[in-house]
Amino acid sequence: MLHSLKDLEGYAVGAIDGDVGHVKDFYFDDHAWTIRYLVVETSEWLASRKVLIASRAIRSPDWLEKLLPVELTKNQVRHSPDIDTDKPVSRQHEEQYLSYYGYPYYWDGVGIWGGNTHAELFPPSGPVTAEGRKALQKADAIKMRAEQAKHQHDDPHLRSCRQVTGYKVHATDGEIGHVDNFLFDDSNWSIRYLVVNTSNWWLDHKVLLAPQWFKDVNWHKGCISITLNRQSVMDAPIYKSAEALNREREKELYNHYQHVGYWPLEGVGDGGCARKPAIARVPL
Repeated sequence: MLHSLKDLEGYAVGAIDGDVGHVKDFYFDDHAWTIRYLVVETSEWLASRKVLIASRAIRSPDWLEKLLPVELTKNQVRHSPDIDTDKPVSRQHEEQYLSYYGYPYYWDGVGIWGGNTHAELFPPSGPVTAEGRKALQKADAIKMRAEQAKHQHDDPHLRSCRQVTGYKVHATDGEIGHVDNFLFDDSNWSIRYLVVNTSNWWLDHKVLLAPQWFKDVNWHKGCISITLNRQSVMDAPIYKSAEALNREREKELYNHYQHVGYWPLEGVGDGGCARKPAIARVPL
């Protein structure tokens, strides 16, 4: 099911043993366009510190109560690596964070979660001896050093949804508006659409654009270029946030742009999923 990221801002985050805080922002991977982390502002119990909570830690959101339960304890959150959420998160910071929680690296292997399904992201639970823990820590340290050497010259690849909100969007023949919101799939936290407000060009209208329709993204200038012209966007189904975006409406949108949907085609299986083309990126 698709949900609005704006609607999730302010949601409470609950650990196994109590409240952690409230959602303030989201970090998405600019390669796979998948929400990797939630920025959570803790309450007074942690001096209102901002912490990262991996989206993979969230279990069965309570949409009615606006609560995101996580399979973590408050003590785990308290001692998690200190990351400045007001600055870009580097791969090295991510490695430290993921190793602390024992999560696999999502950039290893294929698929948006590194070859892991969303339900298989947690390491096996159970008692670990002191000797076993030391062995795991040693193996993690070796792997971390190897990954750090591999990615030491990488540009930051995690982007704040708040910062990207407001980015200008350009069609092949002119500007069409700016990013207003994001719609994500709650089954795997993939960003399926950006909601684009066209008010500067086409009054009081919002349209949906999928990341695979982007030509390039200039993160430095805050600009997204798409492979569509203005007329095709104008003729597309209008997005109304008050109406549920069901599969039929998605099919209508994809048919309009003559693209194959991201969902498996009936009778075809996983092979029917549309492959996402690579997006050109302008370095910072």
